[in-house]
Amino acid sequence: MKKTNRNLMLCAMIFVVSLVVANMVTAKTFTTGIPLFGHDIILPGAVFCYALTFLMTDVVGEIWGKREAQTVVLCGFVCQVFALILVLFTQTLPAVNPDMQHAYDMLLGQNAVFVLGSMTAYLLSQSWDVVIFHKLRNHFVSNTGEGVAKRWIWNNASTMTSQIIDTAVFIIISFGFGMGWIFHLETLPQLGGMIVGQYLLKFVLAALDTPVFYFLTRRSHAGLQVGKQASVLDA
Repeated sequence: MKKTNRNLMLCAMIFVVSLVVANMVTAKTFTTGIPLFGHDIILPGAVFCYALTFLMTDVVGEIWGKREAQTVVLCGFVCQVFALILVLFTQTLPAVNPDMQHAYDMLLGQNAVFVLGSMTAYLLSQSWDVVIFHKLRNHFVSNTGEGVAKRWIWNNASTMTSQIIDTAVFIIISFGFGMGWIFHLETLPQLGGMIVGQYLLKFVLAALDTPVFYFLTRRSHAGLQVGKQASVLDA
């Protein structure tokens, strides 16, 4: 992917769309059929959409830099709030069909605790992702471009650690406190199973997106490699 304003806008659009859709479909949960702590692992439908957001911030950070990645994260937060306002406003409009209103409330009518959990997890995990990504990148990459082939390290390390924050914060706030699971011994195993199960899936998705990350950022280091070769010839 070339370093152009058009491509930056495309990455930002994919990021925002994935984020907004993730919050819309998060109420759709599904069971994996895999038992953990005595309960089947339950996952929200948003888990696949949300994985794309970390890929996009990593691509933006690798090609355009830390400031642009942070800007995308902040813009995503604003868009998320704006989308929530529109959804809640539409929810208040009188419905012709009561069944349709009930379906709307079930799917899109997020309560305050879920919104708080989602927003808090988003800001903490995405901010962590950008910071760790660039700390590791700056550690491994020299001014001449030496070390760029190891970009799987900062790509995976930043995403996999930030997913721990995202999963734990969202589930503890939304299900632990919001639904009271953290206060009852019989629901604690289910809470723990949801955290571990969701993180394991996100861990796998983070590993699977590495080839995509390499493909999208393959052209971003051409200039560094040319500069490195020119330095060798000058020497």
